[in-house]
Amino acid sequence: MGEIDAAGDLVTGTLMGRAVERDSRAGEDHGPGICLNCGAELVGPHCHRCGQVGHVHRTIGAIWHEILHGVVHFEGKLWNTLPLLTFRPGELTRRYIFGERAHFVSPMAMFLFSVFTMFAAMQIMGVSPPTDLGSSAQFEQTINYARTNTAEALADARESRAKAEPGSERAQRLDQRIEKLSADLADLQRIPMSLGERAGYAPRFKTGWKRLDEGIEKAEKNPGLALYKLQTNSYKFSWALIPLSIPFVWALFAWRPRFRGYDHAVFVTYSLAFMSLLFIALLIGSALGLASGVVSTLATFVPPVHIFFQLKGAYRLRWWSALLRTFVLLFFITFIVTLFALLLLGLGLLG
Repeated sequence: MGEIDAAGDLVTGTLMGRAVERDSRAGEDHGPGICLNCGAELVGPHCHRCGQVGHVHRTIGAIWHEILHGVVHFEGKLWNTLPLLTFRPGELTRRYIFGERAHFVSPMAMFLFSVFTMFAAMQIMGVSPPTDLGSSAQFEQTINYARTNTAEALADARESRAKAEPGSERAQRLDQRIEKLSADLADLQRIPMSLGERAGYAPRFKTGWKRLDEGIEKAEKNPGLALYKLQTNSYKFSWALIPLSIPFVWALFAWRPRFRGYDHAVFVTYSLAFMSLLFIALLIGSALGLASGVVSTLATFVPPVHIFFQLKGAYRLRWWSALLRTFVLLFFITFIVTLFALLLLGLGLLG
């Protein structure tokens, strides 16, 4: 069922992305007629009043063609957009902002396509957090059990050592065992017993936001289920990353009024789309046997390099200015991700 759900997410994402795209390609001329949507007389392949295509299909084959066309071709714009998004993101962002849009997938359509594809790929490959981490009570019970057993074993070892002949081989083995058990027990004693202690705050800490406090409480009771729900539900609100990110990008150019909010929105949306596609590529590469070291290196260095070149090209910055803003933006990203996670908790996605 996971593969079926994943395929559904993939098709849904591409069709949603296609839905927000304007059909800017000229269609085949089917001759004069009446628009079946608004009744206006046709003077070309599209209605000049409402924009609907003059010739419509009413066959099962047309439905499958529509789906495949949306998934594979994306009106042909996907193959114009992907190379620039990958290797020249700044140029793509700048060209789209200044009106060259007929040949490119719009930022929002690209974002929807990439996000749905990413989560579909994760489902197909079985990437998910463990759901069997247990509750805090179960965790505490397990640690207490380990502490008790280790303490009892240590007491038995010391008792046997007291009876062993000094300097004998048995005494030496018992000394080594006592040393190891003592170290193990010390490590177990240092393990925090609750989520609150592990996070560095009192277990009964309250933020004052009721829904957020409820989400944190549920996450503490069952952290495995919380992680699973965060993954499976976060894509539904992934769009929230866009408005969360725009103010931070705006702050990088607050003293340059010629850059508008729309410019920053295009930058953010294309950047998020690329990061989703990069994750998909790394996921597939890992599944095909790409070394984990290579995957980790690419995941670490490709995002900041991409952000640098997108900033430099989109805003026409000098290299040192783009580099400085890249470091600041990478610092901002930690706040954005934290805000997004808190938003998911506050919206009750763990309920």
